[in-house]
Amino acid sequence: MTDRVLNVLFLCTGNSARSILAESVLNHLGRGRFCAFSAGSHPKGQVNPFALEALEKNRFPLSGLRSKSWDEFSTPDAPPLDFVFTVCDNAAGETCPFWPGQPMTAHWGIEDPAAVEGSDEEKRRAFSTALRFLKTRIALFASLPLEKLNAIAIKRELDQIGRLREKGE
Repeated sequence: MTDRVLNVLFLCTGNSARSILAESVLNHLGRGRFCAFSAGSHPKGQVNPFALEALEKNRFPLSGLRSKSWDEFSTPDAPPLDFVFTVCDNAAGETCPFWPGQPMTAHWGIEDPAAVEGSDEEKRRAFSTALRFLKTRIALFASLPLEKLNAIAIKRELDQIGRLREKGE
């Protein structure tokens, strides 16, 4: 790929939970190699408090996290994207805007912790599980020798990461 910082966009419908978790995790684990963003097709307008709690508990950064539309990333002045990952099945099935730079895409579906009904403790467990799965996938992504792989090999690796399931994670 390149020696420059790579821009990564995580997409989800509401941009309040999974994509927010992924943005924070990659910005931390990417150690300046990646700049992560998140957005939603129909953003909720606020970050789920259980997402913020899970990130804080695991010492991931909270600064700058906000629920926003994916339209922000399809404008001419948007950062050029290198990768776009959908983290929910709904967003994966939607028609996405045109992304400047023709980024590489993959689907990394994670169950929606915000959809869990029950006690606060059950919701915390769901967010902890989602965070753990995302952290595993993102750590694998961040460890890829992107500068040594061609586009076909990178796409194969991204798709393989997205197919990880609970037993493999």
